[in-house]
Amino acid sequence: MSVQERKPKILIVEDDEAILHVLSLFLSYAHFEVRGARSGKEAMELVPSFGPQLIVLDLNMRPISGWEVLHWLRANKFSPPIRVLVLTASTRLSEQVRGLEEGAVDYLTKPTQPSVLVERIRSILAMSDEALLSLLQKRLLQQRRILEQLVQPGKDEKMNVSIKVH
Repeated sequence: MSVQERKPKILIVEDDEAILHVLSLFLSYAHFEVRGARSGKEAMELVPSFGPQLIVLDLNMRPISGWEVLHWLRANKFSPPIRVLVLTASTRLSEQVRGLEEGAVDYLTKPTQPSVLVERIRSILAMSDEALLSLLQKRLLQQRRILEQLVQPGKDEKMNVSIKVH
């Protein structure tokens, strides 16, 4: 297999065995080379030898959380940089903003359709570093504005919030 025909390498970091299995099957079927890690510690051990282009990362794991994995990735400054797509159960907007600020390039909440995940991964991998940075900056700005509106004094009514990025 030539260099151009190699499958993109994806590392799934997920402590739920069933979710890890399903995602691994879908991503393998979508022509990605997939490895799974059941903990943050296992992920940090696998990254240097596997060399993934993208990590699908759960945040809520023990003893080493996905947050700690994000910090470790940023501190180690891999070249080329490893893109991270967070896939977690937390729907809190503040955590989404934090995830993007900590270095994730996208954030999906569970449950999600595996086909949606496959398409997000393809989109992320197809983007240049510059386009990805621009998209990330737009998302952060939008989500910070929404957070500011939600925490303003006197906001008694519920807000229906929708984020759309082109």
